[in-house]
Amino acid sequence: AQEIDEINILRASFLAMHRAIDQLPFRPERLLIDGNRFDPIEGIPHHCIVGGDAHYCSIAAASILAKTYRDDEMLRLDTDFPVYGWKQNKGYPSPSHKSAIRVHGASPHHRLTFRGVTKT
Repeated sequence: AQEIDEINILRASFLAMHRAIDQLPFRPERLLIDGNRFDPIEGIPHHCIVGGDAHYCSIAAASILAKTYRDDEMLRLDTDFPVYGWKQNKGYPSPSHKSAIRVHGASPHHRLTFRGVTKT
């Protein structure tokens, strides 16, 4: 959350993709990016595809894996911070989640630059 607040969500997304690619045991021949922008990696061609998860099975699979990982992380965080209801809302700004932030303040896992976290 702190890194996203420092560099913004788009740059953090690019950085996360770069970090993931750096950890691969091989160098990809090509990258398919779900979206309209990407910070290029030298020597690896990329293609940005808006709505790519509807056009490429590999992007759809990556999206499912990312959401599954996120949901599991929300369940884990819910055990440490149950007041935010992450088990139910998966981090989305539901009315009860916004209320919990008003009452308890933000946790270390909240993005402080996200609209509604500091001013709910």
